[in-house]
Amino acid sequence: MNQAVLDAKIQLVNEVSEKFSSSASAVVVEYRGLTVAEVTELRRELRKEGVDFKVYKNGVSRRAAEQAGYGDLNDQLTGPNAIAFSTDAVAPSRVLSKFAKKHDKLVLKGGVVEGKVVGLDTIKELAGLPNREGMLSMLLSCLQSPVRSFACAVKAVADAKGGADAAEEAAPAEAEA
Repeated sequence: MNQAVLDAKIQLVNEVSEKFSSSASAVVVEYRGLTVAEVTELRRELRKEGVDFKVYKNGVSRRAAEQAGYGDLNDQLTGPNAIAFSTDAVAPSRVLSKFAKKHDKLVLKGGVVEGKVVGLDTIKELAGLPNREGMLSMLLSCLQSPVRSFACAVKAVADAKGGADAAEEAAPAEAEA
């Protein structure tokens, strides 16, 4: 094999391995049967969420997965596959699952989440979670709830005390009349 071709393949394996290592999640899907328009639509939806969606040869993907320490992923790297890489652990699972519900030809296989090789069940569980902004919103709501309850209780006590003071002031005025 030509040395230039071999160097290019080694560089590609290193690039994919780096993507596996630096991503919070990587989801493997089989796209057999999807039209070009459907794949373009999927890529557009993934790009909105900051997800990188690429098709690599299985040999390159296998070598890169092994190099990154994810040799268990090799079982899922058969057939026409694409891999969605993201720094968000939930986004690829959510977008791909949503798309797969509309297009039954897209098959989720598994992937890597937070440094662990996971199966289809975990990918589907992650798909049910909200995105990062939604999770932060839920956290802030939980943190805000006790403070809000305390403020409402203080206001109710102040209103009750203020109402009692007003009633005491009105009572002597009525007694004089």
